[in-house]
Amino acid sequence: MASHGKRLTKIPPQATPKTAAVKKPRGSVEDRDAVVIRFSGDAADGMQLVATQFTAASTQYGSGVFTLPDPPAEIRAPAGTLAGVANFQVHVSKSAVQTPGDTLDALVAMNPAALKANLADLSAGGILIVNTDTFNADELSKAGYVSNPLVDGSLSNYRVIAVALDQLNRSAVAQVSLSGPETGRCRNFCILGLACWLFSRPLEPTSRWIRDTYAKNPAMIEAANRALAAGYQYPGTFATSSVQYRIPKATLPAGRYRKITGNEAIALGLLTAVHQTKRPMVFASFPLAPANELLHKLCEKKQPDVHVIQAEDDIAAINLALGASFAGAIGVTATTSPGLSLQSETLGLAVMSELPCVVIDVQRAGPSAGMPSKSEQADLALAMNGRHGECPLVVLAMATPADGFDIIREAIRLATRHMTPVIVLADGFVTTGAEVWPVPTLAELPPIKIEFAGRTDRPFLPYQRDGNFVRPWAIPGTPGLEHRVGGLEKEAGSGNVSFDPINHEAMAQARAQKIARVADDIPLLDVVGPSRGELLVLGWGSTHGAIAAAVERCQRRGMSVARAHLRHLNPLPKNLADVLQRYRRVLIPELNSGQLCKLLRAEFLVDAISLSKVQGRPFLVSELERKIGEVVRADAG
Repeated sequence: MASHGKRLTKIPPQATPKTAAVKKPRGSVEDRDAVVIRFSGDAADGMQLVATQFTAASTQYGSGVFTLPDPPAEIRAPAGTLAGVANFQVHVSKSAVQTPGDTLDALVAMNPAALKANLADLSAGGILIVNTDTFNADELSKAGYVSNPLVDGSLSNYRVIAVALDQLNRSAVAQVSLSGPETGRCRNFCILGLACWLFSRPLEPTSRWIRDTYAKNPAMIEAANRALAAGYQYPGTFATSSVQYRIPKATLPAGRYRKITGNEAIALGLLTAVHQTKRPMVFASFPLAPANELLHKLCEKKQPDVHVIQAEDDIAAINLALGASFAGAIGVTATTSPGLSLQSETLGLAVMSELPCVVIDVQRAGPSAGMPSKSEQADLALAMNGRHGECPLVVLAMATPADGFDIIREAIRLATRHMTPVIVLADGFVTTGAEVWPVPTLAELPPIKIEFAGRTDRPFLPYQRDGNFVRPWAIPGTPGLEHRVGGLEKEAGSGNVSFDPINHEAMAQARAQKIARVADDIPLLDVVGPSRGELLVLGWGSTHGAIAAAVERCQRRGMSVARAHLRHLNPLPKNLADVLQRYRRVLIPELNSGQLCKLLRAEFLVDAISLSKVQGRPFLVSELERKIGEVVRADAG
């Protein structure tokens, strides 16, 4: 498979990483299994750029990584205020990791507001890197400080690395002819260089990125590299920062690896599906955050037979996608929570017409505009039932950033095989987060086969169903396959408009049976841990990593606890009822008010325990570990 412009990291046994071609400051080295670092500042401080390059360097070094971008919910919050703080957290480990980490080992605070918003998450004795140039009276006041924390003793529990960042940056680039804005943009690289030295990350991946990004601006290439080197060498001038942390390479199987975000994984999955099916794709979307990034990713690829359309609204987007499916293409749209509400009517049309269509819903905190950049899992009930009439369809959920590649291909497979719209539930946590991904080859991937109706000697019956209640997919304009589609009820077989009550009931039951039969075409639910026992922790969507880590910790402590994760939510796996009955207790963590828990209680009469969190933030592993312990101890007592 092509890398689409991203560098692949080959991991042969005992691969040797490249070292930085600058002088290293002297200092002691302390080995760590993992570190969690959060970069924080105003939106203009470029923390996303810094953290992304730090993550890329860690991946190419051979580390396991998992990230959590956390932009402010207010798009244009005043600079220097708590509402305007943008965070980006990176978990780097010598093993594969599944979460961005709970507590911080290091915090980069570019201004007082970033410090105040994040200090509580920094562990005692952790590294605190602050830009002293911003700790002036005005900035301290905007952040709500009555005294300067750098001098009042309130930071005595941390290893503080104070950097006059503006001065360091100006000195580094003084010999390069730059404009004022260009000089300011180099400031990020000073912090990145410092972070790379502290955690033994190579500089070459960032230097390569600088060369590629500023290929037409040699002055910026020189200046950015000078700033990067200045930050890397800065610890040599600061005595208390002389401890360097070394995280060994991850013990991963030999293969090709790359850093991948959820959006990148979805985009590559879509492109791969086009290649596998040999069918054109129409991707139509309205740029509503946080789903808008998919538009950018697909536009960057410029792959033949992939037609990307920025629609005027979410209703137009799904109409374009459904129209493309009617014409024999693969129709896909991406939206976010308010947009899914708008698309419900066309989803009903897709169900009635029985045409394939894929809707990617990047959930965000609501209702209404809610918190646009914050994650939530509160669209499950909407996806399952948010249409009028008897209107069943397939619902899937994306578990991790890399899972976007597989889940979108699964959505296209099920949509085209069973002639149904499919909703893929994601959220900002898994679409913007990143992890290390083993890049497959096309030969390793299961095929996606699409079959269209062909001409026969008999009259064409567009609503004549096969053994799975699936009607044929006929491309308009094919001689002999003329037929009607639309939102009015169809007569069984012929597809003529029918208002007969008995026919309507039969067609409603047939559409429901078609979705129910999809359960025969999806994997059984896999359980990790004891096959029966005291407690099963059942999750869906982006809770996957936190649940996996928490259950593993509890298992190491001797608790009889297992876990399972649902990627197929409608229909549910055929063995789910049997799995639920094998455990005394079932705990269901969700980033909503218990929507899956209520559904399973009603469907299977299981006394499931709901663990809800509605804060716009993912679960911490410690939160789940604590709840698991409470449930196990309560049953033991």
